[in-house]
Amino acid sequence: MNILFVLAHPEPKSFNARLVELGRQHFERNGNTVEVSDLYGQRFDPVEKADHYACRADGNVFAPLAEQRHAYREKALPCDIEVEIGKLERADLVIFQFPVWWHSTPAILKGWLDRVFVAGGLYTSRMRYDRGYFRGKRALCSVTSGAPEEVFVPGGRGGEISQILWSLQFSLHYMGFCVLPPHASFGVAGHGFSYVDDETFVRQFESLENRWLSRLAGVADDQPLCFPGWDEWDDLGRPKANGVQIEDGRIC
Repeated sequence: MNILFVLAHPEPKSFNARLVELGRQHFERNGNTVEVSDLYGQRFDPVEKADHYACRADGNVFAPLAEQRHAYREKALPCDIEVEIGKLERADLVIFQFPVWWHSTPAILKGWLDRVFVAGGLYTSRMRYDRGYFRGKRALCSVTSGAPEEVFVPGGRGGEISQILWSLQFSLHYMGFCVLPPHASFGVAGHGFSYVDDETFVRQFESLENRWLSRLAGVADDQPLCFPGWDEWDDLGRPKANGVQIEDGRIC
């Protein structure tokens, strides 16, 4: 199996980076191939702009989706995007590792989606959702937060993880991925900002690492989240009369 980690954290010694390294060791020890896209380490530019396109479809007005479609047709995509698409095409499982910032993803990861999921190449009006480019591949979001787990409940101070991740996970479904239930590591704070004393801090991190390795050991048996597909919608994209019921963030 080929695994791709997409890491979005600016500190190489962060707990997020540690989880990626533990994952890499786990998968390689079991005979798998692992690649890592360290977005900050690669100095990935998350801002889509005209400067990325040497051969423009329209030199007067920059329309990002039109330029992406043109560059894909002309085999003139930016080199960094070609590299990221190649990693995705080789991967059977893509793991997104990042901290929850402002109840969402770090901006660099959102920019990665903006630029790498190329219009006209990796998705079209009909090549989406359960007919998406990456159908057959799986994706997993692994997130960290400095707040304790108890606040991430309905109505809680942290918000619900399913709501925080809805946009990213639905976007992955849009691209055809089977999206696995997310993995969350709570109470991950820097020294001096922890909710607990140092000894408890160390034990907590060891526990979080063990939980992560246990999750990865059973990831092949994970059942994906349920999302609607083309057969559940009418011609306008609305749920059909027989209904798509939503319960606890899943489509049932």
